[in-house]
Amino acid sequence: MPLGVIALGDYVPDRVVANDEISRWADADPSWIAARTGIQERHYAEPELATSDLAVEAAKPLLDALDSPEEIGAVVVATSTPDQPQPATASFVQEKLDLDTVPAFDVNAVCSGFLYALTVAQGLLSTAASGTCALVIGADKYSTIMDRHDRKTVSLFGDGAGAVLLAPVPEGFGVHSSALLADGKASSYVRVEAGGSRVPLTPEARRQGRHLFRMDGRSVKDWGLQFVPKAVHQALGKAGWTVDDIDRAVFHQGNTRLVQALGEALGIESDRLALTAPVLGNTAAASIPLTLAHEHRRRPFQRGERILLASVGGGMTAAAVTLTWY
Repeated sequence: MPLGVIALGDYVPDRVVANDEISRWADADPSWIAARTGIQERHYAEPELATSDLAVEAAKPLLDALDSPEEIGAVVVATSTPDQPQPATASFVQEKLDLDTVPAFDVNAVCSGFLYALTVAQGLLSTAASGTCALVIGADKYSTIMDRHDRKTVSLFGDGAGAVLLAPVPEGFGVHSSALLADGKASSYVRVEAGGSRVPLTPEARRQGRHLFRMDGRSVKDWGLQFVPKAVHQALGKAGWTVDDIDRAVFHQGNTRLVQALGEALGIESDRLALTAPVLGNTAAASIPLTLAHEHRRRPFQRGERILLASVGGGMTAAAVTLTWY
C-alpha cells in the first residue's frame, strides 16, 4: 500500500527577531537585508529550549491523529543542530513523547535533511515488523550557531520545527517518487568546522569562531540552481509527471530570492509556490515541513493535489519528492 502524509504539525518560538535587531548586531541596514534576502523577520528559541523541545512541540498534535501511539513504527528526525553529539536527538524526542521502543534516529543532510528523512522513513515502513506509521520531523535551532557579526548569514536563519505523519493511503495517493543527490566536492560551501573529530572544540577553535556557521552564499545559490532542477526532473520522471502537472511546490526556504529563482528556473509560477521565508527565514531542516503546514492553513491542500517538495542543503545536497495529497 502507498504511504502518504496524513497529518502536519509545526512549531516556531514566540520570540520574533526583526531586521532592525539583526542590523544592530551585524551593522547592516534593514533595507539591505530585506532587498538582498526578502526576509523581514525570523524566530529565535529561548536558550533553555533544545532542538528536541522544538521537535516535540511540532509532533505532539500528530499523535491525536492516531488511535494509539503504538501505530508509530519509527521516529526519524532531520537536524544539523542536535541536542548533543550523541545520542541522537530522535532518542530525546521519543522519550519526551513517551513512545515505544521503535527505531529512532537522526538524519543530517543539512537543509535537505527532511526530504532525506522522509525517503528513509518510507523505505523503513515498507520493511518494518511493527507499526504502520512513521513520525518524520525536521527541527533546527540555528540561533545557537550564528555569528551575529556576519550579516550575510545571521540575516537568513531562524529556529523552528515541522513534522509529518507518514502512513498508508489508498492507491494513487501519497509519495510517488524521490530523488536524492549529494556532492562532497562542494562540502566547503556550508560548514561548521569545529566540534567534531576533525577540529575539536578547543578554546582556540572558539576564539577563531570555528564553532559558528559559515556559508559561501553565491556558491550555494549557483550549485542549487544547477542541481535542484536535476533532482526535480529525476523525481518528476519517476512519477511520470511534468512541471505542468504540479499544483503546488514547496521548496526549502533558503531565502525569498532563492525560492523565486528556483521557481523561474523550473518554470513554476509564483501562484504555485509556497512562501514562508519572509516571516520565518531559513529554518534549515524544518523549512519544508513548516512551510507545508503554513501553506495548508493558508489554502488547504485538496485531495488529489499534486505537490512537489524540493530542497538544497549543505554537503552539498539536493532532494525532490513528488506526492499526491490525500
